[in-house]
Amino acid sequence: MAKPAKMSRKKKALIIICPIVIVLFIAYWAACYIAVSLALVPSFMEKTSVFETVTDESMDQLVQTDDIVENSAMAKSETNAWLETADMEKISVVTDDGYKLVAAEFAPEEESHLWVLALHGYTGWKEEMYPIAYQYVKRGYHALVPDMRCSGESEGDFIGMGWTDRLDNLLWIDEILAEDPDAEIVLHGQSMGAACALMMAGEDLPEQVRAIVSDCAYTGAYEMFAKEMKDWFGLPSFPLLDSMNLVLQLRGGYNLKDASAIDAVARTDLPILFIHGEEDEMIPVEMAYELYDAAAGEKEILIVPGAGHAQSPDKDPELYYGTVFEFVGRFV
Repeated sequence: MAKPAKMSRKKKALIIICPIVIVLFIAYWAACYIAVSLALVPSFMEKTSVFETVTDESMDQLVQTDDIVENSAMAKSETNAWLETADMEKISVVTDDGYKLVAAEFAPEEESHLWVLALHGYTGWKEEMYPIAYQYVKRGYHALVPDMRCSGESEGDFIGMGWTDRLDNLLWIDEILAEDPDAEIVLHGQSMGAACALMMAGEDLPEQVRAIVSDCAYTGAYEMFAKEMKDWFGLPSFPLLDSMNLVLQLRGGYNLKDASAIDAVARTDLPILFIHGEEDEMIPVEMAYELYDAAAGEKEILIVPGAGHAQSPDKDPELYYGTVFEFVGRFV
């Protein structure tokens, strides 16, 4: 009877190593799957400490000076007083992929054809834009303020980082034009909402869209996440971000690298006002200069000294709103 052949050392090593490699491979992609949920699925974020971590980190990055605190409190107080008597109604639309989106529509005291579409930031909601909407309404504008997908009262599976939102918000423009075909529309966004407004500019917008106000936009979603992975979680972007992006394409249906505001502004001749806080630690002020340089149409830039992320209206409200309405007033 023949003796069984002895197993080679290489074969033994492969038998041991292969299961370990397979387990590590599965664990890596499972981690990427979870990371996408932690970054882009608010309902998942809220079940973990990540939402609190991101909120705390974001608050720590803000500038806390007496004038910003006082001006912010005053703006909230004035807005709340206005909301008690404001002419407001809730409206909704349904996206092509079946999600219901909700917005608040505010009317001015005297009828006009002036409109603003006000867009909130990452993990935000429409109420955060009410102080800005109020400033427009008291100057005779209608204000349409949506909850973007997966935020506030709107449905959705993944935060769109402005990319899926650019198409969603075209539905709101359609709603405005259905109500007022002679509308003159300004897009005004903050942070992710500003990046979304810029991405919308890369689409074939109707002529009624006259100008954009971009307050602290990022150049692109991929670049934004590369920075925040390091700041929030202490993780390198390579190779994790590319792997997460692949998972997002499979699960969420879009590519972070497509979500590029800087590419969009190079394709539009719409007038754009870029605003950014000089002390913004969340989205570097350098991104505002990059966007400004890339913009092909009429443009202006305002860098507000002493302002952190989305704090320019509270750091210097007179400078902020004076610049905004002087700029948009040239085109509406």
